[in-house]
Amino acid sequence: MLSLCRNISGTRRTFLKAGGAGLLGLHLDQLLQADTERKTGFARAKSIIFLFLYGGPSQLETFDLKPDAPEKIRGPFKPIPCKTPGLKISEALPRLAAISNKYCVIRTLTHSYNDHSGAGHYIQTGKRWHLPIGGGFNATPQDWPSIGSVVEFLSQKKVGIQGNPKYAVLPAWLGKLQDEGQYRRPGEYAGWLGKAYNPLTTSVEKRDPKDNPYWRDCTDEELKFELDGLARSEISLDRLQDRVSLLKNFEAQRQKMESSLAELTPANQIRERAFSLVTSEKTRQALDIRLESTAVRDRYGRGLFGQSCLMARRLIEAGTRFVTVHYDCCDGYSWDSHLHSRDVKNHLMPTFDQATAALLVDLEVRGLLQETLVVALGEMGRTPQANPEWGRNHWSTLFPALIAGAGVRGGTTYGVSDKDAAYPIDHPVSPEDLAATLYHALGIDPETRINDPQGRPVPLVDQGTPITALW
Repeated sequence: MLSLCRNISGTRRTFLKAGGAGLLGLHLDQLLQADTERKTGFARAKSIIFLFLYGGPSQLETFDLKPDAPEKIRGPFKPIPCKTPGLKISEALPRLAAISNKYCVIRTLTHSYNDHSGAGHYIQTGKRWHLPIGGGFNATPQDWPSIGSVVEFLSQKKVGIQGNPKYAVLPAWLGKLQDEGQYRRPGEYAGWLGKAYNPLTTSVEKRDPKDNPYWRDCTDEELKFELDGLARSEISLDRLQDRVSLLKNFEAQRQKMESSLAELTPANQIRERAFSLVTSEKTRQALDIRLESTAVRDRYGRGLFGQSCLMARRLIEAGTRFVTVHYDCCDGYSWDSHLHSRDVKNHLMPTFDQATAALLVDLEVRGLLQETLVVALGEMGRTPQANPEWGRNHWSTLFPALIAGAGVRGGTTYGVSDKDAAYPIDHPVSPEDLAATLYHALGIDPETRINDPQGRPVPLVDQGTPITALW
């Protein structure tokens, strides 16, 4: 296989520009050399599944209920018994309550970027967005690379392009199903590191503007999990299997590329990654969710979020190291529950509860939970004081995360919030701390340095400390 970092030397890197589109819609703006990956000696996780509940679930309706708070604060849900001492978990999460011994709840995530796009970038990168609050909504080439993109970059640097990608995003890029895709939200991309390290992304479509496939039952036709670039060119993986002549073309191109390494360009390197994906039997098998039994699929729930969680498990089995599953807003508000408290109660909480519990149990049964870190969170929380319809506004200074697997001590909590679930009073956790923890779990030193667009070595994480107490 070809390495994207082959024959590159020196401390100052030249930007390499690639024209034209690759097969998956990928381009190469820059090819940067990283410093040597440094191991922490920890490496409990072979892979990470990152469940991103975009919009900001309320801490007071999920994992940090305050039953003794005034009525205008405590919310409509009551806590129910669980297997974790001191955890006030919502009655709307009965499946997760029954298996709370398998995970830890971090109750004290906090930051000051009270905006969806910027907070989403912050949570997925560990770096504050370069744009101010309200200064933009879409990803830019100047964004910091996501944790998943760094994992992809270090993998390509170490072993080249081999089969399945090391970073994937399901079921679509963040923002695709919201407001007709007018916003391509930042955080999940490689940014200035270069588009060669963007995730493999699948593509789905909505039936109509008010449709929310995340929580309704979806047909197999809707759940093809086509690669985003291939879907745009109307070539599905199923059809690709039958296109023998096309595969022969790919192989001929591969041989031609390998016979002319001296003339290898970044654009060809991007195409090499595309060829590796679409000609991989392992990729096709992993992305065909119909190969799962009816019973397993039913356990996850037949909505888009449940089936995407199941697909995440299939991808990590196939060798992907970092899989992000978005539970996006796509019908107006969703998790951004200013007004839609009925959606939270009737749809969002039940589907999140079913799919996440099924994922943890499934990973454990398959012997994968000890080597897979599962993280579920939003980019912010909600205001302690609710409106008359029990909607809540943006509140980034306190929100929870579920974290499980890879040796994390289950049945525990980390951090303590104040009486109104407004601020942390013990063990606050910043996005920098979260990023450092994820890198640490993968055995990547958070202080590993990569070269920025100016060729200067910069650490993956600034002022972040791994939360080693979780293990």
